[in-house]
Amino acid sequence: MAEILKHAVPRAEVTASLDQVRATVSDVIADVRERGDAAVREYSEKFDDWSPESFRLSEAEVAAIVAAVPAQVIEDIRFVQEQVRAFARRQLDSLGEFEVETLPGVRLGQKHLPVRAAGAYVPGGRYPLTASAHMTIVTAKVAGVPRVVACTPPIRGEIPAATVAAMHLAGADEIWLLGGVQAVAAMAVGTDTMRPVNLIAGPGNAYVAEAKRQLFGEIGIDLFAGPTEILVLADEHADPFVCAVDLLSQAEHGPDSPAVLITTSRAVAERTVAEVERLLPGLPTRDFAGPAWRDHGQVHVVDSIDELYALADEFAFEHVEVLTAEPRLALERMTQYGALFLGEGTCVSFGDKVIGTNHVLPTLGAARYTGGLWVGKYLRTVTYQEVTDTGSQALLGRLCGRASRVELFEGHARSGDVRAARAAGDALPWNTA
Repeated sequence: MAEILKHAVPRAEVTASLDQVRATVSDVIADVRERGDAAVREYSEKFDDWSPESFRLSEAEVAAIVAAVPAQVIEDIRFVQEQVRAFARRQLDSLGEFEVETLPGVRLGQKHLPVRAAGAYVPGGRYPLTASAHMTIVTAKVAGVPRVVACTPPIRGEIPAATVAAMHLAGADEIWLLGGVQAVAAMAVGTDTMRPVNLIAGPGNAYVAEAKRQLFGEIGIDLFAGPTEILVLADEHADPFVCAVDLLSQAEHGPDSPAVLITTSRAVAERTVAEVERLLPGLPTRDFAGPAWRDHGQVHVVDSIDELYALADEFAFEHVEVLTAEPRLALERMTQYGALFLGEGTCVSFGDKVIGTNHVLPTLGAARYTGGLWVGKYLRTVTYQEVTDTGSQALLGRLCGRASRVELFEGHARSGDVRAARAAGDALPWNTA
């Protein structure tokens, strides 16, 4: 039976704070829908103190910004993007197109078609999140999306040069220095200067996530996302110092980022808490990580490995780091997670920044029904059908007539009747002409 050594704040407090977010987002979307570019500019001035002549960067501006980025940064961006690209290509290769003859002259097929335009939202209010450019834009381009619109906000009134470089090198067709709900709304509904997209992908703060949620249906989205989550699973062999460092690595994303430890060892639990408290004061991002740990950090002690994995599946977190003697056992025992990081040599930060798998992952329990962003999110799996054999046309026509009349769909039935009549001379008693 689990013992909770550290609790998070009650869920009711979190839910109450979202009500204002929903109302604000709804108002901004409605305004952008009505006033277009004028509303976008107004909100950019209000929220980001940013109102350039054009929010979209020209090719010359992009080239100048990229040229000013240090060579080592460019080299690292290229390396990481190649890891993401290679993994996305393997995902694409795993998707098959086929055509099969199910009956004589009956051919059924499947194709994968990319969306025509995708929006990539790359956060930047707190940090220049270049990695999100890799995950959203590179993956879309591997999928074959012909037009990728990339948006990122300025950071304290400055152009995030490394992020712009990452967007450009990833293959973005349009780069806009625009953030927040106004960026998501502009990409979704379109303005005089921005043509709308079909799907928006990428992480963001609570306002960005809510904007995607409200616009879903009008456009596609990658997934519903909330604050970054980390779940560390540890047995008695785990190093509490490593547990603490890795918990804080994700807590620094924001003050609402849950960081949870489940362990079979009370000693590991207590020492991890002590290490977190020791390390926090010296962490440059403690202003975010501190409140996150205080309000959303949890520590659970369980009696066995079986109980550890069962409880982990209930959390259904996006990042699950397995620091146990047999970490690959998690592949057999767990079914609800965004991504697994197996063993002490594999940290969540590798997935966030450099290893090649996608870091846009399901949060807030969404791992119960979806995985994270991947090349398939940008593809529409479509089907086609062709019946050329008259015997099959007659067979299916008669079957369609009977099946449709069971459901009282006479129009459907008659469509089937006509095929049977054309193929085999069946009578059409309902046709009095």
